[in-house]
Amino acid sequence: MSSIWLRNPLAIFTGNDSDAGGGLVVDTDSGTITELVAPGRSPTAAVDSTYEARDHVVIPGLINTHHHFYQTLTRAWAPVVNVPLFPWLVNLYPVWARLTPRALELATTVAMAELMLSGCTTAADHHYLFPRGMEDSIDIQVGVARGLGMRAMLTRGSMTLGQKDGGLPPQHAVQDPDVILADSERLIDTYHERGEGALVQIALAPCSPFSVTTEIMRDSATMAQEKDVRLHTHLAETIDEVDFCLEQFGLRTVDYLESVGWLSDRSRLGHGIHFNDEEFARSTCSGCATAPRRSPPSGP
Repeated sequence: MSSIWLRNPLAIFTGNDSDAGGGLVVDTDSGTITELVAPGRSPTAAVDSTYEARDHVVIPGLINTHHHFYQTLTRAWAPVVNVPLFPWLVNLYPVWARLTPRALELATTVAMAELMLSGCTTAADHHYLFPRGMEDSIDIQVGVARGLGMRAMLTRGSMTLGQKDGGLPPQHAVQDPDVILADSERLIDTYHERGEGALVQIALAPCSPFSVTTEIMRDSATMAQEKDVRLHTHLAETIDEVDFCLEQFGLRTVDYLESVGWLSDRSRLGHGIHFNDEEFARSTCSGCATAPRRSPPSGP
């Protein structure tokens, strides 16, 4: 085992009540903290090296709970700057349809590197785009995460509700549910790590109410229960999405979530903001994690 003492930082935040003004000792082989050093003290065991941290602030690694790594490629595309969500997606679907394995590898590398440079050590990526030739998208992302040494929750997203069936995505962007479920099971069995120190985990992530069927939502919830993995989706990101759920399913967003078996502590919601007070309370009481910021109450 090799170790380094980050000595006497300008400030240190440990996430608990420990006074570690003297710094901390890290096992550089495993990347774990082995000791919090009290002010004016030295480590209890010899260390291999010391880094004088008096000009630095030490904080826990930040966690990004919702990202789209592949969208790094189009984030500055002028035709969709400052447009609402639905037209933004409609204009970008044809562009994203030309995604290649190399492009995804580069986008994932750039996104993860930017996060790490900002102090983020864990990221959850919501990847739901699998055009022809991109069937191994999550495998590519696993390779990048392992190469960079970043902890990642990589989600096997999906879209099954195309425009001809009332959804937003074009037909070329949707997949057969059996293909999705088979690949989801393969990814969990191949890559999902469990327990302390896990670096790569897999979650199931149907994209959104306006891009997937109720069947894939229910089947994903069933598989997540059986495989003991998490669920992730977009919900109540815009008023358009709330209206879509009312028109398509006759339910508001949280009612819809409950109807497909997702209202549990296994679920995480990206961009969940347009909830009324009762919906917000019901989702959080169930253990379902939503975005911390929300709009004023909307609807009944």
